[in-house]
Amino acid sequence: LACSHHYCAFPVSLKELCIWNTATDQPLYLSGHHYSISALSFGSKINPLLVCSASHERVIVWNLDECTQKVQEGLTPRGIVIGTLLGMVLHIRFSPDDQQVAVCAGNQIYMLTILAELDGHLAPVTAAEFCTWEKSMLISVSEDRTFKARRLYLSLYIYIFFYLKVWDYSTSQLIYQSGIITAFPLLSLLIDEENKQIITGCAEGQLWIFSLISDHNYRCVAHIDLKKEQEKFCNKVWKSAKEIGEGQNNSKLCKTDNTRPEGSVETSLPILLIEHCDFFVCFHNEGNTYSSQNTSYFWIGTSTGLLVINLANFELEAFLSYRDYSDLSIRIARSCALTRKANGKVLCLITSMFEDMIAVLEVNLAALVRTQHSDLLLCGNEKSLSVIASSYIFPLLSNHFRVIGHKCGKLNYFTTGVKNTVKDKPLVFHNKIKSSGYTAAPRMTMFSPNTNQKKKEVSKSKTSGKCKNKEYPLESYPPIKYKKEIPVTCKPTPIFCVQYSGDGELLACGQADKTVLIFNSSLTDVHNVFSGHDGAVNSVGWSHDRKWLVSASEDRTLRVWSICNKEPALILGKEKFCKAVRFAQFYFIDTFILLCCGAEFHLLSFHLDTTKDDLKRYKQKSVCKLVQKFPMTSTMEITSLSAVNEFYSYIVLTAGSNRALEVFDLNAGCSTAVIKEAHVRSVHQICQNKGSSFSTQQPEAYNLFLTTAAGDGIKLWDLRTLR
Repeated sequence: LACSHHYCAFPVSLKELCIWNTATDQPLYLSGHHYSISALSFGSKINPLLVCSASHERVIVWNLDECTQKVQEGLTPRGIVIGTLLGMVLHIRFSPDDQQVAVCAGNQIYMLTILAELDGHLAPVTAAEFCTWEKSMLISVSEDRTFKARRLYLSLYIYIFFYLKVWDYSTSQLIYQSGIITAFPLLSLLIDEENKQIITGCAEGQLWIFSLISDHNYRCVAHIDLKKEQEKFCNKVWKSAKEIGEGQNNSKLCKTDNTRPEGSVETSLPILLIEHCDFFVCFHNEGNTYSSQNTSYFWIGTSTGLLVINLANFELEAFLSYRDYSDLSIRIARSCALTRKANGKVLCLITSMFEDMIAVLEVNLAALVRTQHSDLLLCGNEKSLSVIASSYIFPLLSNHFRVIGHKCGKLNYFTTGVKNTVKDKPLVFHNKIKSSGYTAAPRMTMFSPNTNQKKKEVSKSKTSGKCKNKEYPLESYPPIKYKKEIPVTCKPTPIFCVQYSGDGELLACGQADKTVLIFNSSLTDVHNVFSGHDGAVNSVGWSHDRKWLVSASEDRTLRVWSICNKEPALILGKEKFCKAVRFAQFYFIDTFILLCCGAEFHLLSFHLDTTKDDLKRYKQKSVCKLVQKFPMTSTMEITSLSAVNEFYSYIVLTAGSNRALEVFDLNAGCSTAVIKEAHVRSVHQICQNKGSSFSTQQPEAYNLFLTTAAGDGIKLWDLRTLR
């Protein structure tokens, strides 16, 4: 099958070609093949519009304008035969200038009109595409589960003999050959000109995206399992429709059952077609609220339905299943083709896998997306989340504070900061005791003023090194230039965590050698060194006032340090935790401490007191109490945690070893949302937009956060939509 603009091409009675004009609803029949037509393709240009058909014995190019004129004159239209006896042709494709045709027959690719033959595949070639921005490049995929990139060179030989010129075009170089990508044949291929990528799909519903940028070396950008994405999307729509008590049709269309009846088999999901999707053209009469206009979308045609995939997040935007339409007799498609109509709707041409039957579907993409997303939006509005707190009521802790006040008789709540109470101390318990002077010689000279005293010069280095909180211009580029590299220790030591203080003056580094180093902002001097942990330091976190630092270690301890003192102000020992503390930070503008241990995170209230009693210097006066533990759903260990300390926020984000993200609302004291399979591996870091004293942002920007996992890149999420 083939579609272009308002034309659809398909074989009739095996040997005859039918060109159907969807605008006038008039068919054009073309004859010239003696065997079954096995491949079709429209040309890249509109004027003239060419179509190429291939069978076992010949390849013919038809000029539709000339053929239509011949029929109107009562004559039989004829095409131009450009190849004969090439074998079973599975795919054909015009070059961007319509001057060449790539014919995939068997294991070979024949470049007709340039008399070239490209070999190298070990199995039948299923698809080939020309690179639009580099016309000499051709990319092909095959049933041998590999793809190849070739560059076509033009070799010119001129023979002058009685004003006759002979041009011989030859091809040569193989640019790149991939390894075996999958265990199943690759069936479809598309070149994304905007992002300079190639997208290919196999017979098992797997999609791969490779980069064509010159210095990327054809690396794999993404691997998408369409089976899982389709199941996840349908279950989400069905669940949302069920929660709001409507959309029974949607639940019928989209619900998928994970349990198969006994005796049934799991079906494959061949990817038959990959095409560009003009997603925003479909919403030309209404404001689009579903995605950014900078995002690319693609149609994926499978044997059971059509999918629209978002290339920014590799998620489904819409899904149309053939079996959900009673008027459509085709349930499993053998091949499909797409074209867009002038009114924004899409025509889908499909053929049956088991019958001689062709069907044409008119798809209203705007209505399909609106119907399937309305349930998600309605359900999402009831659970709208925001990082910035709308109120400052904390019901979870109010009862806890009253209990503490009742028990202690003094404190209604804990406050952070250094306790400045001056207590009575023994007069003689000092490091040095000044002599009374009885044994010293009598002073003969009375007071005389020092007239030669020089004024102290203020060090320029200290004043110039201070960093002023100037507004960072948002139109400027981010800091990406390499500036400095310094060795932290004499021996190579892994650095497990780094964090700047809020004003950018200091940088804290947690190391594998059990120490915490504090550098100044220019990395020219070590401000302080904190030692005392008995294991590698997993996490460091600054307080909002930049006076305190919390560190967590593999030795199952947590320590809070004062920047002005090398001794810890607070130590939580091994008896408090059953496993290593992976992460710790201050929370709610230094009111609490959050830490994760095993499959749960702890909310701690604390009070810091650095004063020492000279008689009992070993006794710690700082106090810390557990408020509540929050277990993460269905996970063995929390791998990352994040919360905002720069302003009041009730939201805590966690990531687990089960590859899920979970959102907790501490104002309600419970989990509010779970995002399953956020990455293909466990998330090892969550990075929130916590604001900066150097820039001003819109309130909505604080709802964005990043996650990253080994081998799966970085993903940007929106807390309001959980996408």
